[in-house]
Amino acid sequence: MRRLKGEPKPSGPRRVSRETAELKPRAGPMGAVVSRRAADRIRAGHVWVYASDIESSSPGDSVENPLALVAVADSRGLFLGTALYSPSSQIALRLVSREALDWKGWLELLGKRLRAAVARRKAMLDDANDACRLCFSEADEVPGLIADKYGELAIVQLLTKGMNDADVSEVCARVLREEIAPAAILERPDPRIREMEGIPAPTTGALWLKDAARPVATTLFHLNGLAFHYDANAGQKTGAFLDQRTNYAAAQDWARRLGAGNSGFQGRALDVCCYQGGFALHLARVCRQVTGIDASRASLEVAERNLDANRNEIAGEVDWIEGDAFEILRDWSDAGQRFDAIVLDPPAFAKSKHAVEGALRGYKELNLRAMKMARPGGLIVTCCCSHHVSRADFEAAVAAAAGDASRRVRLLERRGAAPDHPVVLTLPETEYLKCLVLEVE
Repeated sequence: MRRLKGEPKPSGPRRVSRETAELKPRAGPMGAVVSRRAADRIRAGHVWVYASDIESSSPGDSVENPLALVAVADSRGLFLGTALYSPSSQIALRLVSREALDWKGWLELLGKRLRAAVARRKAMLDDANDACRLCFSEADEVPGLIADKYGELAIVQLLTKGMNDADVSEVCARVLREEIAPAAILERPDPRIREMEGIPAPTTGALWLKDAARPVATTLFHLNGLAFHYDANAGQKTGAFLDQRTNYAAAQDWARRLGAGNSGFQGRALDVCCYQGGFALHLARVCRQVTGIDASRASLEVAERNLDANRNEIAGEVDWIEGDAFEILRDWSDAGQRFDAIVLDPPAFAKSKHAVEGALRGYKELNLRAMKMARPGGLIVTCCCSHHVSRADFEAAVAAAAGDASRRVRLLERRGAAPDHPVVLTLPETEYLKCLVLEVE
């Protein structure tokens, strides 16, 4: 049954109590019967069930009257677990427990899992790194919850129908304020995913404010000792790319190492799809001249502010170019431009399985152009964040680019997302970011 709504809350910051009182049950006696294929996946450790694999469901869990939490069984009636239900999504069920749970039990488990997720990240935080992902959805056994720390701010995303609930928001806000004591806890919706999940726009206002008279939505945060501006109301994802933190440092380190015989790299570097300057600013610590390219003027304006905030840390000159990366790299490679270090960090080209073939052509083209522009002994750091593109297919596209460019390319390192974005072996979707560190001969 659905929870009865109370009186409308006043506008402004959404304050949450320390207790989640008068919790209502949200699960029916039997929510869904799934196909043998889905049951086998669940027993093998996966937690997703696609809508096409639901063979039958309880009468009450319709799109018009959805249950947030449902029991799941196989076609023989054997119980598989309890799942969050998203009736509008292709991923209809996300398992949260192998045991039977009511709504109160789920909220208690949610609080414990979020607290444990934050505890695992605390060792990663220090003065040089005061930003990280605190909770990574299925990888932390909390499907649909993203929680990030940016300096003094905590940012929350609720990305599934079953998590879009006032009780869930209260639990998240309580745990985060107790564990990291932020100045504010803000919800940052993802419009595309909310549309796919059939979730309405969230209520405006903070989930929690330490000082209601001083609402905070901007701050400075630090990665590897560099400062970055953050605005909760702007930017991509939750505002920045925290998953690249260790790859930023690796790019800087490899650039330094490859130029070690020349009193530091002292070369020319290029950051393609630079966003707000993460790779570019790290390379500028060891490179004489760095150019960042991005199609977004707003992102480049933030990148310039980030450059200003790090003048004491950066020795190299940095400039930004607004434009289409494919066009610029084609023109520059044809004109014979050369660089000692090149980073390719494009957005996800494949938003679905149907887009993989076209995405691989795009990755090959970018890498082909970069290899034509790399000086002998130069560095290329190339990334793919499309989880629909496998690591093997991405590497094959890069290898094909090397062949077409007639360059011999050595693989120095295979990398992925930073440790605060953990990979679960039975959930291949958690390994979405691929990063190759290459030396071009």
